[in-house]
Amino acid sequence: MDDDQDLSTDRPAPRPGRRRRISAERRHRRTVWRVVLISQLCLALLTAGTVAVAYDRLDSGLEVQDIEDQLMNRPEKKEVEGPKEPLNILVLGTDDRGCEGCAIDGESGGGGSDTTLLIHVSADRKDAYGVSLPRDALVTRPDCMAEDGSTIPGAELAMFNTAFAEGGAACTVQTLEQLTGVLIDHYVTVDFNGFVDMVDAVGGVEVCLPKEVADPKTKIYLDAGTQVLDGEDALKYVRERSVLSANSDIGRMKRQQAFIASMVNKVVSAGTLTRPDRVYGFLKAATGSLTLDADLDSLSRLADLALQFRETGLSDIKFISVPFEAYEPDPNRLVWTDDADKLWTRIKRDKPLSPTLKEGSINAADPVGGDGGPSASPSDPTGGPDDEPSASAEPEDDAPTEQEQAEALANGLCA
Repeated sequence: MDDDQDLSTDRPAPRPGRRRRISAERRHRRTVWRVVLISQLCLALLTAGTVAVAYDRLDSGLEVQDIEDQLMNRPEKKEVEGPKEPLNILVLGTDDRGCEGCAIDGESGGGGSDTTLLIHVSADRKDAYGVSLPRDALVTRPDCMAEDGSTIPGAELAMFNTAFAEGGAACTVQTLEQLTGVLIDHYVTVDFNGFVDMVDAVGGVEVCLPKEVADPKTKIYLDAGTQVLDGEDALKYVRERSVLSANSDIGRMKRQQAFIASMVNKVVSAGTLTRPDRVYGFLKAATGSLTLDADLDSLSRLADLALQFRETGLSDIKFISVPFEAYEPDPNRLVWTDDADKLWTRIKRDKPLSPTLKEGSINAADPVGGDGGPSASPSDPTGGPDDEPSASAEPEDDAPTEQEQAEALANGLCA
């Protein structure tokens, strides 16, 4: 025999049945993996189908209104540095009391803009702030175009919310753009009923009341202290204007800011985002009560817009009011101050709030106290005719001053 044959005789004889046992185990493992993979594939297909159907239904519930043709002499948007364009989104809360449980303040009718919030989002998506616009502020309302093409005459010393009453979202956008020079990229309107549904969809929102509310006239009863409000009580909280706020609409506006900040905190928290039922419920509530512009006509576009906020920390989301003062001939009315022009300039330049403008702001990272302590964002280092002095960049003390505590209590917030 040759060497190869000699070597072969030295090899141990294979155990009977070993190769068959190994093959059987491998076949078993392969079968298991096939079952797992097929199951995952089926689950993925079923999930995708369910999500597609669900989103299809939600898409069909969206109300879209194209107002582009009704807007005239629109301002140009300044080019700024950043991976994207800055966004200016106008949020309008309508005071329609026709829905069930919406006439909680004893009033009827409505038709105006009860809450107006201009949200500015920076081009790098790392900074965002909402600016409340008092509904009773007197402004020069420009001519607006109605849906049928007719002209809605403008007016001097008109309350801001009459723009919505006279010409809806189109006239409100037209008015704000003409007054500020800020281009509005998107607008959203939401009614009282939708507000209730959205609060319930996230499992309630936390607030803090400095004192108890027991108002038989409006049938609003709320406990003092920190608590989570459901949709119905939340609507009462943001509408109440006789017990919590000595300054009526001004205090109510600040409480609305605190509530929205707390709601933002709740929506982006892990407890909400990891609950598909709440996420779906929130979207369902939102789509059933929102009216959107033509550029936000689907859930995919809304989702894309929402995903752009991944780089925005809660501490970088603030809420302020446009600088205003009492209108001297009638202290029950307000007017914007000269500092409002500085605010519009910063928005157009895509700048963060200056230290002066963010005084008393409410921060989404800690909204419940309502003292609106100083923002965690650094002050803007760039100079300009409307910027604050460089000395304002010094470190800020987080503790609220006595004045801030007094203002918080006057506005119905916990200091």
